[in-house]
Amino acid sequence: MPLRSSARALLATGLVLLLIAAGLLFAAVRGAAASTPVDKKLSFTCPFPLIGLQKLAVEIKAEFDVPTRSGGTLTTSGPEVSVTVPDKATRGLALVGAASIEGTAAAGVTLTNGDAKPLPVRIPLTVAKTAVPQSGTFSPHATGSVPAIKLANPGRTTLVIGDFTTRLTPKKVDGSFTGLGSFTSGCTLDPGQDPVLLSVDLPGPGTTAHDYTVSGRTTIRALGATTPVTGGFGVGAGDGQTFGGGLALDRAHAEFRLFGFLPGTADLVFTPSGPQTGELGGTGFTAHTRFDLALPLVTLLGMPVSSGPDCRTSSPAAADLRTGEGFAMAAGGALTGTFALAPLTGCGAFTGYLSSFVQGEGNTFELALAPRAVSR
Repeated sequence: MPLRSSARALLATGLVLLLIAAGLLFAAVRGAAASTPVDKKLSFTCPFPLIGLQKLAVEIKAEFDVPTRSGGTLTTSGPEVSVTVPDKATRGLALVGAASIEGTAAAGVTLTNGDAKPLPVRIPLTVAKTAVPQSGTFSPHATGSVPAIKLANPGRTTLVIGDFTTRLTPKKVDGSFTGLGSFTSGCTLDPGQDPVLLSVDLPGPGTTAHDYTVSGRTTIRALGATTPVTGGFGVGAGDGQTFGGGLALDRAHAEFRLFGFLPGTADLVFTPSGPQTGELGGTGFTAHTRFDLALPLVTLLGMPVSSGPDCRTSSPAAADLRTGEGFAMAAGGALTGTFALAPLTGCGAFTGYLSSFVQGEGNTFELALAPRAVSR
């Protein structure tokens, strides 16, 4: 029985990554720039009876297209999902007489388009029949249909990794079942990684769209941390005086010292909250940006004190970002502003403690916008 349990766990762990890979592929396909290759690597942890938790990696590649403004359709082509089943799992399968594996899977992701309600999507997948060697590694493949989807709303569009399940069946040479039967399993994304695979601004149906890359820094005053940030900024002109679009930042990593000597780190995830608006004026603009700040991983002295997506500000922050002197819509330039952070919630036993080092006024953005594309 211990042998069969171990083999079952090893098989579940190795093969569930096929589901994860396919789910991530679905996410990546929905979010990158037009005709741009995607190559994403992430690590996951799966429970192993007898030998405990194990970390495995998966790689996803694809070519995809994203519309240049709201109302367009996302499409994908050339998906390739790669996962290597380790030698230990291969030997476990061989010991119970498995000559091949096959099955089905389902990938869960959440798509958010502009100010629309987040849409959970579940994608059915097929794990192709794959020969199992006596030892060494082998690479099964998972495939599924990724339907085109219309993005009706302007603004920030994101896609976030969700849950993963798989039902797999190992079989003997004659096609009969092994003692493992068919079973369902799952894996979880390791903390400290970015679960957001899609992060794009879709301009509205205005006459002109400006798309900028963003670099610069943000300062969290209470934490005493100044952190580099990158991302994008979209401006879709409407009536010539207002615009839709706004700021979308990549996940950032802050390093700080509490009381001046205790080293710590915090991952920062800025998520737009509601419509992002602003006014055009002269050669620049003022953007009214609202966002939630999540801290999915916080460490002190190298040890996690909070992890998970629920650690975040209890209410959105607001920042009026203004372009600086010399800014030009065609050339870009400086964009700055200040914001206040509400108390934290959902950070576990250390919520109150962490909140005291994050909440407060006087936080800043000092950003530089560089033109990425102009479409008419």
